[in-house]
Formats: sequence, structure tokens, C-alpha cells
Amino acid sequence: MKPNHRKTFVARSLLAAGLIGGLGLAQSACAAESGEAPAPAVAEPGPFTANVTLINDYRYRGISQSNFKPAIQGGFDYAHDSSFYIGNWNSSISWISDAVSTMPGQSTSAPIEMDFYAGYKHDWSKGFIFDVGVLQYYYPNSGLPGGVNNPNTTELYIAQNFTAAEALTGYLKFSVAVTNLFGTANSAGSNYTDLTLNYDTGVWGLALNGHIGYQYLAGSSPMGGSNNSIYSYTDWKLGVTKDLGMGFSLGLAYVQTNAKDYAYVNPQGNSLGRAGFLANLTKTF
Repeated sequence: MKPNHRKTFVARSLLAAGLIGGLGLAQSACAAESGEAPAPAVAEPGPFTANVTLINDYRYRGISQSNFKPAIQGGFDYAHDSSFYIGNWNSSISWISDAVSTMPGQSTSAPIEMDFYAGYKHDWSKGFIFDVGVLQYYYPNSGLPGGVNNPNTTELYIAQNFTAAEALTGYLKFSVAVTNLFGTANSAGSNYTDLTLNYDTGVWGLALNGHIGYQYLAGSSPMGGSNNSIYSYTDWKLGVTKDLGMGFSLGLAYVQTNAKDYAYVNPQGNSLGRAGFLANLTKTF
């Protein structure tokens, strides 16, 4: 896991204000994957784990980062005995090049999002794990027009993971940007609150997934008004995951946001936060 605006305002705000002031919002507002984009997942059984995913649409905090098109994703994690960990997660994207394409005579190449993170976990008691860390979103690009804000973003996060009756697991997580958020002007201090729950039904390897999150945008917009009044929104997801065995899993989910129609849009003027269905196949190693 970026913004959307209406036709002209959209293509501009996401451009002019988005590229020039909030490019990042159009991006993946940060991925991590509360079932959508990439949220750092710490390696669980062994010191090294890896994963690769094919998905029909990369959603970051409910906002499409691939313009409703399929994406390929993957990463790895290393967890040390001391409870420190590091990891990397990557996904194909199109939001940066899409935004620049609306600027007359401009084009850029920015086909991938690379996330690097490190942190520390503390096991308070069985099933209750505290997690704190830092996450860097990095967007390799070429041809980015002058005057466009750098979309690279750094966030700090803190989370409490929990398990209830072994079948119900989840976490409450709070992330705060210490830089501008994905290029949005004056947005340092923006934050995201995420509550995710997973329930193992014990039937046919099926698990139910639920998520709700709130993205708050700090600061003021160069176009007037506050970033909060334009870009802040709530997103939610309901889904089911099927364990196929041998490290494979299949996921299906419904996602939606209440983002303003003009806040996050693609070059065609369609809201990138509109409701949609996600299907993904994942292999873990």
C-alpha cells in the first residue's frame, strides 16, 4: 500500500497537487498488507522466510496502486533469536507513471515499490507480542519531472499482536510518517491506524479475515484547505483465505473506502478507492 480527484481536478490534484504536492497519495499509501498491500510480516517459524504473490489489483490501505490491474509481489524476512528482524517487500505499481502521464509532454518510469523494514518484537506472554519498527517506502524512477515531490516515505510503527482461544488472531497497529507521505506536500505526521482480525474456522483450511483502518493526512494543501479535509479516509476489508498446502494459499476479499471521489483518481477520472474484489495466490517458502 494513491489519491483521486475528479476529472480535471483529479488529474490535477493528483498531479499538480499530487505530484507536486501529493504524488504519494496516489501511490500505495503504504502497503502493508492488512490484506491488501504490504504490511511488514515478520518471519515466523524459521530465521528466513520468503513469499511471492500474484494478485488482481494491488490495494494499499484500500487505494489501488496498480490502476485496478494485476500485480506481482514478493519479499523475504529474517528474524534473529534476539527478536530483532529485517525484511524487504516489493510490488509492481503504476500510480506514479499514471499521474505523470496526465502532465502535458511528460512521462516517467516508476514500475516498482520497494519496502525495507526493521524492528523488534517482544513476547509479553503466550499469544501477545509487541512489535515496533521503521519502514522505508522506496520508488526507483527515471524521468520524474522537476518540481514533483519525492514519493519516498519513511514511517515508524508500533503494534500489539494477540491470540484468543488459538483460533482468533489479529493486531492493532499505529504507523506515523516522519517524512511527507508519498510526496504529499506538508504531510509529515500523517498516520494510519489498523485493526486486523483473522479467524481459523477449522474447516477445509478456511480462515476468515477482517480489517478496518483510518488514514489521517496531516498538514495543509498547496491548493488551499487542509490535507485532512481532502485526503483522510477509512478503509475496510472482508475476506477468506484457503490453505492449499505445500506453502500455497488462495485469498478472496471485498475492499472499500469512503475516500472522497476527487481525492484519489486515475488518469481516466475513476476513484482508486472504489469498492472492489481481490483474488490472490501466495506461495511461502
